[in-house]
Amino acid sequence: MSKYDLLWKYIKERKTTYIKLTFDEIQKIAGIPLDHSFLNYKKELLAYGYKVGKISIKEQTVSFEKTD
Repeated sequence: MSKYDLLWKYIKERKTTYIKLTFDEIQKIAGIPLDHSFLNYKKELLAYGYKVGKISIKEQTVSFEKTD
């Protein structure tokens, strides 16, 4: 089980082609703060039919895009 499983399931359940979440929203959904290790875990999202798009440190947002 990945520490970001709750986030990946949340994204998959949205069933949209594009999702943009703030770092705070991600923390609330995942139950853990977003940290540098996210970059290592983001490839897991492909199994859920999505990929991580743009990560904006300035805006503190992450975009997710459907791969199907």
